[in-house]
Amino acid sequence: MAVVSAEEPFWIITELMVNGSLLDFLRSDQGKKLKFNVLIEMNSQVAEGMAFLESVNFVHRDLRAANILVGEHYEVKVADFGLARILESEENVYEANENTKFPIKWTAPEAALERKFSIKSDVWSFGVLMYEIITFGKVPYPGMAGAEVLSMVEKGRRMSKPTNGPIEVPDSYFSMMLQCWKRVPEDRPTFDSLHYFFDDYFVSTEPNYRDMDEM
Repeated sequence: MAVVSAEEPFWIITELMVNGSLLDFLRSDQGKKLKFNVLIEMNSQVAEGMAFLESVNFVHRDLRAANILVGEHYEVKVADFGLARILESEENVYEANENTKFPIKWTAPEAALERKFSIKSDVWSFGVLMYEIITFGKVPYPGMAGAEVLSMVEKGRRMSKPTNGPIEVPDSYFSMMLQCWKRVPEDRPTFDSLHYFFDDYFVSTEPNYRDMDEM
């Protein structure tokens, strides 16, 4: 909304997102009562925000529930751009230096192993974010350390569909998570297509899950 830069300390003034981080909100008593259609809408809004970043050639590099903010009416916005970079190479890839640390469980294999980040590595992270949203903030790859996750992913294995949660995960939802985790970055969906998928979710996939009593 504004930047104060006349003298130090410098300030960035943003709108108030009263419900804080998405991760904390999903784990709260209020967050645990969210209906399935609200979770789908959250996915849609994050994908729309990331589609904008994709359109202006930015890579976020740290997309996860802890870095999404929640407003009064459950609107969500992408935040925390500390690791974000503009993609200036012809390949639209940003190569990180060796000292940069990343949240391994959210990081695509080409980024974790070769330090090559692109909008497609953000798509991988979005797939993990989908897991966080549908499980109300559970830690991905439960019980596994980062090194174990890397080894598992390199062998072509992926997280299983979440079960025994408060919401049954539809096959269509889990299938899109797997699409985000394709080994070849170019085979992963675009954020535009992810936005359209979630925006039209109840029209084209799971009409029986529609519940308009979320508020």
